[in-house]
Amino acid sequence: MLDSFEKKDFTLNTLGELEVFSSPSSSQDDFDFLQGQWTIHNRKLKSRLDHCKAWTEFEARGELRKILNGRGNIDNFITTLDGKPFEGMSLRLFNPKSRLWSIYWADSTAVVLDKPVVGSFENTVGKFYTKDIFNGIEIIVMFNWNKTDPFNPIWSQAFSVDEGKTWEWNWYMMFRKS
Repeated sequence: MLDSFEKKDFTLNTLGELEVFSSPSSSQDDFDFLQGQWTIHNRKLKSRLDHCKAWTEFEARGELRKILNGRGNIDNFITTLDGKPFEGMSLRLFNPKSRLWSIYWADSTAVVLDKPVVGSFENTVGKFYTKDIFNGIEIIVMFNWNKTDPFNPIWSQAFSVDEGKTWEWNWYMMFRKS
């Protein structure tokens, strides 16, 4: 699915570098809703950026805890993919000067930290961005966190191949407290 957005939480400067802006409500407490244990229902496109309409769905479990005196947190994501154990983890760090979060991901397949997505929450919705390469294509990645219902938050991921004019939503995680 491709969606367009009018509001920009980021820009590309004259060098083509991504610049992300923090919201006035951004704080180190933005992810407090995610503390604890969760059951996570996943809905993920079977393939990305090729007009795929087929989704795969699976369950996972996760747990988040604060670190660094509340200016960061770490979580795990545990499931089975293609009959094999899979574990991922997120490391989130809040920069009090820029008021931006950096979210790093690593998993048991690649065992490296991905480039961070950077952003902030504006009230109950957080948007986080990075430039990356997917299958040889330059993209912008967006993570969207919706904590309107903090007991059932939703994370989603989208890719853009046109500098953020349109987005392909390719993964949704619906969280439920365990």
